[in-house]
Amino acid sequence: MLKPKTWLRLVLFVLVAAALAYAGWHFTRPQPPAVELATIARGTVEATVVNTRAGTIKACRRAKLAPVAGGQIVKLWVKEGERVKAQQPLLELWNRDLAAQRDLATRQLATSEERRREACILADSARRDAERTEQLAQKGFISPQGGEDARANARARQANCNALAADVKRAQAQIRVSLAGLERTTLTAPFDGIVARVTGEVGEFTTPSPPGIPTPPAIDLIDDSCLYVSAPMDEVDAPRLKAGQPARITLDALPGQTYSGKVRRIAPYVTEVEKQARTVDVEVDFDTPPTEILLVGYSADVEAIIERRDDVLRVPTQAIQQDGSVLVLGKGDKLEARQLKPGLANWAFTEVVSGLSAGDRVLLSFDDENVKAGVKVKPDTHKGINTAP
Repeated sequence: MLKPKTWLRLVLFVLVAAALAYAGWHFTRPQPPAVELATIARGTVEATVVNTRAGTIKACRRAKLAPVAGGQIVKLWVKEGERVKAQQPLLELWNRDLAAQRDLATRQLATSEERRREACILADSARRDAERTEQLAQKGFISPQGGEDARANARARQANCNALAADVKRAQAQIRVSLAGLERTTLTAPFDGIVARVTGEVGEFTTPSPPGIPTPPAIDLIDDSCLYVSAPMDEVDAPRLKAGQPARITLDALPGQTYSGKVRRIAPYVTEVEKQARTVDVEVDFDTPPTEILLVGYSADVEAIIERRDDVLRVPTQAIQQDGSVLVLGKGDKLEARQLKPGLANWAFTEVVSGLSAGDRVLLSFDDENVKAGVKVKPDTHKGINTAP
């Protein structure tokens, strides 16, 4: 038989060991993970198509201008950043030879006009003389042969007058040819805009820059009063795109700003570039001209809205797992897996056809290794996010 003191010591030892074991288990046990939850609510769900690569802000009219003929720049009337009006001269090439030809043609015109004037005066005089001779011939004062000679002379004089009149028109045409030659050496603005870049200085030689030849244009002119976005869309999304569809535009240079627009044109061909996905260029107009100053060449993203449904039950798309189920916070703060029947979807929200109800709280972000169905979460550490707009 053990003595009472021995029993008391044994009981105390067992109690202390149990307390230490419980304390060790309590402080070393896995803690319920903190998760981020989202509350199911009603809102808008859209099916959208976004560009695969960055789009670009472009001007409705942009001309890379160069003279028709090459030559030496003698006058440069504009600078980079300057605004110009339509038909305003921009630069002029050396054209003294053409100017001399114009002056020569002008003097030739003056000479032709004087010759025509002289010939027409003589023709009018010969016509009157023939009329008088005809009257004298009728009265018998002169022979009929004399009257015929007078009429022939009058017709010849009139023919000479007409020929010199035609020569005047030839001289006028020669002046127009000279002016056209001078016009080839003067570069003018085809529309109102801003000079983006000037290549060349006074005294330098410039040449034409036809398409396909890497020759910089003399002047790059941009009409920045009309801007649009050109964005490449994946070829698999092209059948769903149509002109007139609404779209949203975002710019990297203006974060937080969203502009509404409409699809105005879809390219009739697929762009094929080596080592890049095949895309279709889509052009989008702004519904309202932005109040901010936009620069041509800004990178932009386009989100074309294919279909839109308002006031439907929706769940964040990132809450849906690969097997189509979602983890819902159930009784006892435990996660339960539910199979979801989705409807319209995009990268942000998915329409709930069945499987969830308004007010349910689903797991928004988790770690596959630590958060699974049946795992209890901390009720005081999970975050509630309302998905209503």
